[in-house]
Amino acid sequence: MATLSRTRKSSISQASTPLTANSTSSSKAPSTSSSSTSLSSMAPVNEKSRKPMLDTYGNEFEFPDFTIKQIRDAIPAHCYKSSTLRSLGYVARDLALVSSNFYAFKFHIVPALAEYHPASRFVAWGAYAFIQGLFGTGLWVLAHECGHGAFSPSKTVNDLVGWVLHSSLLVPFWSWKISHGKHHKATGHLERDMVFVPKSREEYSRRYAGGIGHDIAELTEETPIATLVHLIGQQLLGWPIYLINNVTGHPYHERQSEGRGIGKRNGWFGGVNHFDPRSPLYENRDAKWILLSDVGIAVTTYFLYRAVQVWGLANIAIWYFGPYLWVNHWLVAITFLQHTDPSLPHYHPESWTYTRGAAATIDREFGFIGRHLLHGIIETHVAHHFVSSIPFYKADEATEAIKKVMGKHYRSDTEGGPAGFLRALWRSSRWCQFVEPSEGAEGEEKGVVFFRNRNGLGVPPISREKVVSRVPFEKKGPVVQVAEVSDSE
Repeated sequence: MATLSRTRKSSISQASTPLTANSTSSSKAPSTSSSSTSLSSMAPVNEKSRKPMLDTYGNEFEFPDFTIKQIRDAIPAHCYKSSTLRSLGYVARDLALVSSNFYAFKFHIVPALAEYHPASRFVAWGAYAFIQGLFGTGLWVLAHECGHGAFSPSKTVNDLVGWVLHSSLLVPFWSWKISHGKHHKATGHLERDMVFVPKSREEYSRRYAGGIGHDIAELTEETPIATLVHLIGQQLLGWPIYLINNVTGHPYHERQSEGRGIGKRNGWFGGVNHFDPRSPLYENRDAKWILLSDVGIAVTTYFLYRAVQVWGLANIAIWYFGPYLWVNHWLVAITFLQHTDPSLPHYHPESWTYTRGAAATIDREFGFIGRHLLHGIIETHVAHHFVSSIPFYKADEATEAIKKVMGKHYRSDTEGGPAGFLRALWRSSRWCQFVEPSEGAEGEEKGVVFFRNRNGLGVPPISREKVVSRVPFEKKGPVVQVAEVSDSE
């Protein structure tokens, strides 16, 4: 069984020492007091016979023991207030960076290399695309602020600026805004979350072990090259494929209240996407906003078409689509690592609450680039999931405030800065392949799942004979209603 030769010394508040598959947790048994937002009807667990819930590292997991009200009350009142002028200043700054970068490379840096080997110009344009991708991601984040109403107190300003910025990056603004809002209301919910919903053991087995009747126990370790190929595909194409066929989103579209999901599924030509007003990701009332989002994409596409006619496809590929791929990379990497980590739980419906889901996220660190060019979206994501209407330039203060309430339930992994962030991308890809409950889980704990893998890393999967199949919660009978809290409430 593979082991790790070092102990991670990150700033994760919850213990984060990786264990080998043969290790056991040395932490003390957690308190059995449930979260004040948990379901009161869950069967009690016999404390003497219970086994601890273990994350992938082997650390004992406990339910969060605070409420959303405590979180909101801890955040200073001025953190909830945004400034239109200040936000527009950041837009102007980022647009100036984009323009200056293009001007510098187009008219100075690349021409200065004319007498050198052509490879030097290729390298220069590659550097341009990388830098421009960072600036473009900064604009993407500002549009993200607009989508949450954190950019300005004015809904009109939020919608107009968000629509222009996201459309220029080929993002359907309102289509994304609506589905992203649902993601925030169901974070960590295995049957309602909208993005990076992990595969169950059964789903993973059907995909990789040959179908029903097979199990991950029959699989050998995934080779590092296979992990790398999957990771490259995810980073290059993950974002547009998500928009087109809802990859990584939940598959329970038949539950859409207006019947829009009947006969529709994720995947190519499945009828679930961010461009069709009839998609089950939306309600009937959203149709005009989906169409306006499509109009924004169409306008940008037209300008790109005209640009190709004037300057040629090769130039537009270098000037626009190179940076565009970098924007996609950073967007997918950031989102993936916000919700995929060996320390994070996910929840079946019977164990999920808004507070538990919002706490199932993690902050990371990307140094100057993350805090200034990407507007802190990597470093302050936990606070963002509790109150997404807080503007990014006040999110650090809000984060410090909620740490006092969350205590050990606050998670961050800041070891190594940008290099650590990139290492986490590889680590999560190797460690986080599917989810299942901890062995011996009882009562409400059976609805909490953790990442496991077939690579011999961390806590091993449950032995095949102990696996208990389950059907989607809402198909078993009456749905247990769990209160939701949205930022507008």
